[in-house]
Amino acid sequence: MSDQPEVTSDETLCRRIAARDDAAFDLLVARYQGRAYRLAWSLLRDAEDARDVSQDAFIRIWEAADRFRGDARFSTWFYRILVNLCLDHKRRGRWWTRVVTRDADRDADATLVERHPAPGPDPGEQASEAQTMARLWEAVHRLSPQQRAAVMLYAQEHLSTAEIADVLRVAEATVRVHLHRAVAALRKDLAR
Repeated sequence: MSDQPEVTSDETLCRRIAARDDAAFDLLVARYQGRAYRLAWSLLRDAEDARDVSQDAFIRIWEAADRFRGDARFSTWFYRILVNLCLDHKRRGRWWTRVVTRDADRDADATLVERHPAPGPDPGEQASEAQTMARLWEAVHRLSPQQRAAVMLYAQEHLSTAEIADVLRVAEATVRVHLHRAVAALRKDLAR
């Protein structure tokens, strides 16, 4: 017998969320909150927007958990939602404001997310970064949104090219092209 606590899979938690299990939602948010914020920040490059969009992704998970089919891993499904929200946010621009209409059901749902405020930026982001890192981030920011998403999912979230293809809803070969072109652009940019 092991003294290790049993770890519940993300897919199992998602099924429990579909049945409106608050504890399962709390655990899934705890698991993904930091990663969601970092990925959103990497794509949006704005702390407030990253917090808003990553929280929106968790609201979507709560609302759509019953539609998770299990064809892919939960993380792939979640990252697809998050990346799509980030890309939509960028397309709308900063002038976009969200109109929130509240009714009794939405108020109850909102309290679940409000219990989990998004984390602030990593301490390393707060501190003065080395000049090379600053240049790298500037170069990453200049990549196309699709290239930037592919790079961040690969480098930061350690997804395979097949998983990235599922998240971005493109062919795996397209992901490889995005990654190849992004790396070439970053090398060229940093060589200057």
